Amino acid sequence: MAYVTGKTKNGYTYEGDYELAGAGRILWNATYRRDGDFAGIRHGQLRGMQDLPAAAVDDAVKDGIESTWTDAG
Repeated sequence: MAYVTGKTKNGYTYEGDYELAGAGRILWNATYRRDGDFAGIRHGQLRGMQDLPAAAVDDAVKDGIESTWTDAG
């Protein structure tokens, strides 16, 4: 399992983790906060990641975490 942190474009910080689930899938979950206050939890998966270089996995997960929070509607 790997750990990621970041900040979304709409100002929420997040902490999350992810794991390789096999068959090119990555499962992730993240907790979001605004000014230190709990704002929510999301989880998701990325598919087709088998050809992604290891160095790019964190960025792909962060993109998934960002879009799940900011594009939810």
